Amino acid sequence: MENTTAVTRSAAPAVLWPLLVVSAGVNAVGSFTGMADPFRITAGAIATVALILLVVHYVRRRRQ
Repeated sequence: MENTTAVTRSAAPAVLWPLLVVSAGVNAVGSFTGMADPFRITAGAIATVALILLVVHYVRRRRQ
């Protein structure tokens, strides 16, 4: 017998939350310490992608 209503857990939030925090921190600290722009832009892009993926994960999970 299959339980199709069981909530399945994904490892995505466990990876995306720390990635978001670290990349946002690098971006914020980099602006105060004079870090080169390409590094800050990369960190900002990673933070943006992580945030978008977290929102997508949340919306998909809510629709199940």
